[in-house]
Amino acid sequence: MKELIYHPLLQSLFKVILGIGLGLGAAALILLIGRESPGMPVILRTPPTEPVWVVQVEGAVVHPGVYTLPQGSRLQDALQAAGGALAEADLRSLNLARLLVDGERIDVPYKPGFAPLVEMTPTPQNAPTTPAQTPGAAQTPTAVARIDINTATLEELQTLPGIGPVLAQRIIEYRETYGPFVDIEELLNVEGIGESLLERIRDLITVGE
Repeated sequence: MKELIYHPLLQSLFKVILGIGLGLGAAALILLIGRESPGMPVILRTPPTEPVWVVQVEGAVVHPGVYTLPQGSRLQDALQAAGGALAEADLRSLNLARLLVDGERIDVPYKPGFAPLVEMTPTPQNAPTTPAQTPGAAQTPTAVARIDINTATLEELQTLPGIGPVLAQRIIEYRETYGPFVDIEELLNVEGIGESLLERIRDLITVGE
């Protein structure tokens, strides 16, 4: 038995088997060490919402209303959000660089003589709502003649509330360039006339009815 163990051929075979075993063990160890650990799951976080301020812009601007602006906005940003100031706006008393305050109301003043007129006819207390009519007498019409924006002069257009010389001239230049107004809504194409101003003069104008 000892002769078999110490036989040169068996010794060589034993060394080969031992070497192969050691090699496989080393390879397994290297593979185990080099294996990457499973990665952590990627969590997508919702980006933080930018704080905003809500302000109300009224007065001599193209589109008065309530607007939402980023925190840190200034008065100039609020005017731009409202479509910009009208040509009749008086900005001398405003600090366009000041920071806004959340929830504030901004009133853009008109230049002297250009503020819209609010016509109010007070009714005397206990006075009859309609005058007594004499039988057979002709009734006096109470309707106010509307201004035809297709034929009105510069002076006639300026009698409308909120329409100064600048806007009146723009109306005339628009109809000279594009032809007569088809309807009242077309006035919105004139620079400086917005929805609020159109509503103030809607019942006072016509397009040649």
